[in-house]
Amino acid sequence: MRPVSSWGRLSAIPHEVVSLNDPHQIARLVASKPGGVAHGNGRSYGDVCLNPKGVLWHTTGLDHFIAFNQSTGRLVCEAGVMLRDIQRLAIPYGWILPVTPGTQLVTVGGAIANDVHGKNHHRLGSFGDHVQRIRLLRTDGQTIECGPKDQADWFAATVGGVGLTGIIVNADIQLKRVSGPWLDTETVPYDNLDEFFQLADESEADWEHTVSWIDCISGGGGRGLFMRGNPTDVGDRPEPNGSKLTMPIVPPVSLVNRLSLQPFNMAYFHLKKWQAGRAIAHYESFFYPLDNLLDWNRMYGPKGFYQYQSVVPREVGKDATQAMLGEISRSGEGSFLAVLKTFGDRQPIGMLSFPRPGVTLALDFPNKGERTLKLFERLDAIVREAGGRIYLAKDARMPRELFETGYPRLSEFMKYRDPGIHSGLSRRLMGS
Repeated sequence: MRPVSSWGRLSAIPHEVVSLNDPHQIARLVASKPGGVAHGNGRSYGDVCLNPKGVLWHTTGLDHFIAFNQSTGRLVCEAGVMLRDIQRLAIPYGWILPVTPGTQLVTVGGAIANDVHGKNHHRLGSFGDHVQRIRLLRTDGQTIECGPKDQADWFAATVGGVGLTGIIVNADIQLKRVSGPWLDTETVPYDNLDEFFQLADESEADWEHTVSWIDCISGGGGRGLFMRGNPTDVGDRPEPNGSKLTMPIVPPVSLVNRLSLQPFNMAYFHLKKWQAGRAIAHYESFFYPLDNLLDWNRMYGPKGFYQYQSVVPREVGKDATQAMLGEISRSGEGSFLAVLKTFGDRQPIGMLSFPRPGVTLALDFPNKGERTLKLFERLDAIVREAGGRIYLAKDARMPRELFETGYPRLSEFMKYRDPGIHSGLSRRLMGS
């Protein structure tokens, strides 16, 4: 038994950790240590990848590439392979992952189980849209091969199924052609939500990647920085040296607080506004800016932090977003890392996938106990009224009622759940 935390560092409860390294031994190991859940690199924020006082099947040892067709861009790899390693393998051959989240330090299994999304949902959907086949091991020893055209029901349950349909052993992924590691980018400041939505709408046709940073404490006004990018061929140029900074310690109190938030957000907005315009950016700095500061989650102090990410339908997106920003501003809480973006008009591939047509807002909040939870209750009420949902990969405290209303295919999903798999999230939201 050893303490294990997710990225939010809200707890460090003991787990019995069982390392899965040999795909031929997984069934035996799982049978000998039942009642667990697969755990990759632990970059989920809440309890989806935890099983307090229970078993974790640790999958980062399943880190082998099985096959890569340089002509077609088809990649077969084990579930513990990091997205970072796929990018570094494939980009020199002219291929890239079509969809990646805000960090590349996640495993393929985790990306599938949470059906992660990136900055190009309007163009290419979510991660699961590019998975061609999954090998799934059930805890009773059964192996299921599924894909969008083969046992599609199992595929739809497993993509976004938060690890509860079985252990993903390996996957076949279709990569996307790319001319190199560079993007043509543009940063456009905006002063309010009307300008944000205008920029989002006008950018969808011509820009593959769109996202914005929003100042969540400027009186709820909604000013921010809209960033958009397209892959580009700029010929040979030196790539970044890859050096990283590290948050070396956990400070005794959160560095994100009322004294630091307002001056930081004001300085960041005005600095980036001054630097706005076109630029050529490397894919790592554009897609994964936080990966340049290792262990950045330590800045929130010993009590950890929550991330609150919601999506609401587009027709009520402005009003709901304005209401949430107002509640956050009045509370005095907030985040350096507030992200606002729109999802495309496409239905989710998985039964429990988070992305849906609409507007998504994501913010980090230091854990201040009951005060923070009360704020979330007010935000929940706005999301519930708007007909939205909360992202399971980021959640650590959503009420069960909001989960059930936000994920209308839950009863369909439950037919495919593996009864031998349990997590903190499954106990909290599904009862077991």
